[in-house]
Amino acid sequence: MRQANFKLLKLTTLAIAIAATGGCVTAKTNPGDKEAMAAPAPEKAVVAATPMKKEVSSYTVAKGDHLWGISEMGDIYGTPYNWPLIYKSNASQINDADLIFPGQELDIPRNSSQGEIDSAVMHAKTRGAWSMGTTEASDTAYLGS
Repeated sequence: MRQANFKLLKLTTLAIAIAATGGCVTAKTNPGDKEAMAAPAPEKAVVAATPMKKEVSSYTVAKGDHLWGISEMGDIYGTPYNWPLIYKSNASQINDADLIFPGQELDIPRNSSQGEIDSAVMHAKTRGAWSMGTTEASDTAYLGS
């Protein structure tokens, strides 16, 4: 217990040192040194920005694509269960949710309500058996909702 408290104290001290110096820290060369662990902050701190992934609003279908996989892409939704949102938004050009074609330009809805998202996820999870080339009754019902 005593060793755990000492480690917590060291981490707390390090956190305070980091905060006090604007995030600039140097490593101690000797664990027994009592010197400060933090270096003074530079006059101007340079922070490297991490570019955010751009959320796309449309997607061009490539050979081998399917709605489940498109929905799962990081710049689309990041989860396969939202594929019904794409299906519903593009119902005018998708006759069967299991059959999309290379070159189709699909709209990717970005302003869906939580209720619409919940409905899409529920449909994806409870859709039941499917066959390529036909529109399943559950898909027709989902489009009508």
